[in-house]
Amino acid sequence: MKKSSIIYFISGLILVSCTSTKTIVEYPITFNEERKILTLAYLQNRYGLEQDTPKIEPKMIVLHWTVIPTFEKSFEAFDPVTLPNWRPDIKNVSGLNVSSQFMVDRDGTIYQLLPETTMARHVIGLNHCAIGVENVGGTEELPLTKAQLNSNIWLVKYLKDKYDIDYLIGHYEYTLFENHSLWLEIDEGYRTVKTDPGTEFMGKVRNAVKKLNFKELPKTK
Repeated sequence: MKKSSIIYFISGLILVSCTSTKTIVEYPITFNEERKILTLAYLQNRYGLEQDTPKIEPKMIVLHWTVIPTFEKSFEAFDPVTLPNWRPDIKNVSGLNVSSQFMVDRDGTIYQLLPETTMARHVIGLNHCAIGVENVGGTEELPLTKAQLNSNIWLVKYLKDKYDIDYLIGHYEYTLFENHSLWLEIDEGYRTVKTDPGTEFMGKVRNAVKKLNFKELPKTK
């Protein structure tokens, strides 16, 4: 191979490497002492887990959509420590606000809101072992974008390589785990119907990461 050809070949490798590499932008939500206390209480009251720290061992990635049109507004929804209009006088109801470890903007930018091993409230019954990935948008007017799809695929691969993760699910699939060993929700009546992030989006992500050999989801009851 001629010297000039070698230079072009190396340049091409560098270009491919750069285009396939993504950056995770640190953009933390408020995690103060109050949020820590509420998170520990959630782990204990809903899952029966008594811990000194709100640490999780990731075994699952859950993909979501925010149904909020912008990253800024989505972040504003997750940043407060407590849920809006929370009444602490109501027993057995946690005031811990919803959140996730990651959020993907419509241009594909990946923001990290919490450490990957800090519990976020994003999926009933499974928060103690799940990393949440929120995607901005998700309405008919603002369907999830190709840039978001590519970022989700990249992030799933990144997390799978970093942790011993067994499952990849869409939020709408969480109830399949009700009789699984990972399921810890103590309230049999605490369920909500979810559709995010859509079956088409989820199917495309799964197809792109099938070589990662995630475990099959539990069968419908």
